Amino acid sequence: MKPNIIVVSLFLATLCGCSLDYENTGTINPGNVWTDKTMINSFLTDIYGRMTPGWPIAANGTDEGMNGPTSMGDYARGLITVENTGQKWDYGNIDRINFFLDQMEKVTVLSDEEMKQLKGQALFWRAWDYWGKVFSTGGVPLILHFQDVTNLPSLFVSRNSTSECVAQIIKDLDEAIASLPDTWTGANYGRIDKGCAMAFKGRVLLQYASPLFNPGNDQSRWEAAYKANKDAVDFLKGVGKGLYTGKFEDIWYNERNNEVVMINQFYYPDHKLAQNSIRPEPLTKDNANFNQAIFPLLMAFPKLDGSKLELDVNRLDNDAAYNEQFMTDFYVGRDPRFYATIFCPGTFYPASDQLTNGMKYWNAWRKVPDELSETGYKYNTLIFDQLGKGVGGSSSGYFQLKGLDKSLTIATVYDGITDWIEIRFTEVLMNYGECANELDKSSEALQVLYDVRKRAGIQAGTGNYGITAVSQSDIRQAYMDERFIEFAYEGKRWSDIRRWKRYDMLNALKWRSGLHAVIKDYDNIGSFDWTKDMYDPEVRKLFLFEYVECLDGDKKYQFNLDLNHWFYPVHKDVIDRNSKIEQNNEWGGAFDPLK
Repeated sequence: MKPNIIVVSLFLATLCGCSLDYENTGTINPGNVWTDKTMINSFLTDIYGRMTPGWPIAANGTDEGMNGPTSMGDYARGLITVENTGQKWDYGNIDRINFFLDQMEKVTVLSDEEMKQLKGQALFWRAWDYWGKVFSTGGVPLILHFQDVTNLPSLFVSRNSTSECVAQIIKDLDEAIASLPDTWTGANYGRIDKGCAMAFKGRVLLQYASPLFNPGNDQSRWEAAYKANKDAVDFLKGVGKGLYTGKFEDIWYNERNNEVVMINQFYYPDHKLAQNSIRPEPLTKDNANFNQAIFPLLMAFPKLDGSKLELDVNRLDNDAAYNEQFMTDFYVGRDPRFYATIFCPGTFYPASDQLTNGMKYWNAWRKVPDELSETGYKYNTLIFDQLGKGVGGSSSGYFQLKGLDKSLTIATVYDGITDWIEIRFTEVLMNYGECANELDKSSEALQVLYDVRKRAGIQAGTGNYGITAVSQSDIRQAYMDERFIEFAYEGKRWSDIRRWKRYDMLNALKWRSGLHAVIKDYDNIGSFDWTKDMYDPEVRKLFLFEYVECLDGDKKYQFNLDLNHWFYPVHKDVIDRNSKIEQNNEWGGAFDPLK
């Protein structure tokens, strides 16, 4: 069942005057909005519509994936300037929220409880918006009331310190937590409730305690983050939330399950989800081939027993038996999350209008001579032989399965209805566990990792589900690794790498590499049966894996992130408009984002 929360556009402007004497008291205008409960709720619903995050397509620029050859952005390549990375601080939503909160002080048609709940939701969204800005640049101007645009000098204010901003964000969240209901039901399901506000407070404090904002490792910040996240975990459990116990992939298909903490509900036809860009080009239209998995993500998922999947690239090239065994280990007996997250060549892909009569999607490769190539050959896709269509800019061959609406066809690729879960219970639990580790509560931190892996379907083994970490630093790395797996394609990887100040992990990769499944003797095997799949050992014997060092095809597309710039700069346009705004010190200014 889908909600009644949809985007409502309110045009809060006085209608132009005319010579008629009749006054239409039913028109929408600034005078009557605040005397009508429905209109007040609609104004807040409009804020939801503008601000609720949706499905991210954010693998490009990280070690999760790519959007095709040469798609690596300038930031990942270290080509950064104030002009191409500067933040403009859009205050449009803050302005609407402040206007709403100011007007609520004058409203008389709401009960005290209704007033509290509406204000609590607005305060959550103000905190949400401000933290997005602060996480990017450090402190920003704190505007807490609707500004009088006729008083021009009052509009130009200086930046508040980062610590002042964080204090205000937490203040707003604490007031929201005290004001919101434990849960919403019925048509209100999906609105911000107490548990959601608590979970977001935990996320904010975790990120504020992380090395990005806390290079001196102030333990009091970790204490605050630990308490906030533990409180959130305990509260959410008390209202029925927890780790989803069904199949991992069904977290996105079994709507309103106990994993959901904060959600954007998609439904047809009023609030549908376009999924054209994450599908392979022959199975979609317009933009295609985004979020293709690259080598680090392909290798990140462990085996079913929790042990790591290892690859010796030299043996892959020179030892046929090793290659065959590695291909088996790659396809068979992996962490169940692997199969729910990434599509691999020669397996089932949900495209009933194109892959008929049991066909799998064979975006594998065959090698053909190419005199112009440095290697003397090039890779041609088997898809052209299978479907008579090319794959456009595709280069990895591994696509996002997580959250893919399996009912879509080329004609309906814009009509998806898979809900986006912005905050899952697993994230809150892992936020708590990460904080526990930083406070030397290793048993608590490890138990979270065990619980997450147990839910995923990893075998217990001796009881540690393949987790071998013991020391604080090893457990920290285990959290980095597990978040990479658990939250793949959920838009969290970049913020995690940045808050950990671990751009070096990307730089160490150099290029975006991959694994090509290459058919051995295509010209002599006769007619290929497209209904076969890679889970059949006899089919796998027809292929071998080749490691592709640079999928971009041009080695100037290389991870080279600047290790001296962690906060984004303020855009020149902002500083030009307001002389009171100081630039961040990393970018030649006087403002210190760490204060």
